[in-house]
Amino acid sequence: MHVFVTGATGWIGSAVVDQLLDAGHEVTGLARSDASAAALKAKGARVRRGDLDDLDGIRAGAAGAEAVVHLANKHDFANPVVTNQAERGAVQAIGDELSGSHRPFVLASGLASLASGRAATEQDRSPFHGIDSLRGGSENLALEFAELGVGTVVTRFAPTVHGDGDGDGDHGFMAGLVATARAKGVSGYIEDGTNRWAAIHRGDAGRVVRLALDEKVPAGTVLHATAETGVPTRDIAEAVGRGLGLPVVSVPADRAGEHFGWLTRFYGADMAASSDATRALLGWAPGGPTLIEDLDGGCYHR
Repeated sequence: MHVFVTGATGWIGSAVVDQLLDAGHEVTGLARSDASAAALKAKGARVRRGDLDDLDGIRAGAAGAEAVVHLANKHDFANPVVTNQAERGAVQAIGDELSGSHRPFVLASGLASLASGRAATEQDRSPFHGIDSLRGGSENLALEFAELGVGTVVTRFAPTVHGDGDGDGDHGFMAGLVATARAKGVSGYIEDGTNRWAAIHRGDAGRVVRLALDEKVPAGTVLHATAETGVPTRDIAEAVGRGLGLPVVSVPADRAGEHFGWLTRFYGADMAASSDATRALLGWAPGGPTLIEDLDGGCYHR
């Protein structure tokens, strides 16, 4: 199968590309820089130059492929409007191009929108619709395209996709927490730190995406790329503290914004999630290290 991948050299994307190539698929990756293009070519993938603002290029990439995996996101937490608009535009462009073709379209989504104090399941639905909502309401937009003959499969990734490896590096929540601890001189958690984060190793995350294509998952399916249902944030802070040799402290909720900045909204949420339905559907079981094992192994402390 020829697969067009956006975000192909990102933290998750590079693991996905490895999985697809190892399984014998052809891959064309969207690359916005010379370095990204070279990395893809070195792996044996084809290259389409462009970025999330190049909607004509994204449509062309989708048109020339048998399946599309959309992983790219600007992740500009300081300018969420820009991020949301870019995500909405890319999903709209891909969906328009694939409409009526029944070709697979695997969309990366997140679990932050489902934080509710219990472990989210694949049956939970995102409350976000429209361009002004989180991620531009892209999850629901993509699922709407399933009604128009697109093989949409939404893959919700754990709030921390952890590990070591190639790609552009982890610019997500875990890297942000480690950077904050270094800057503040302490590793903190909010209040009692009992709120939880689901987690998955990046290799396992890549495998979930590959299986979503290889197992011909029905259109409209929601998958959860989670290995650990929920790791308490206090445990995370303690592991970060061990790795950096820093004291571990509780940060009161009224000071969390000052301490953690943009991370506060996520670090203070309970983002636990089950992947029971995904494991049963794909015949998948995670095999990578746990989050704490990766933190204790030094992945984020070098």
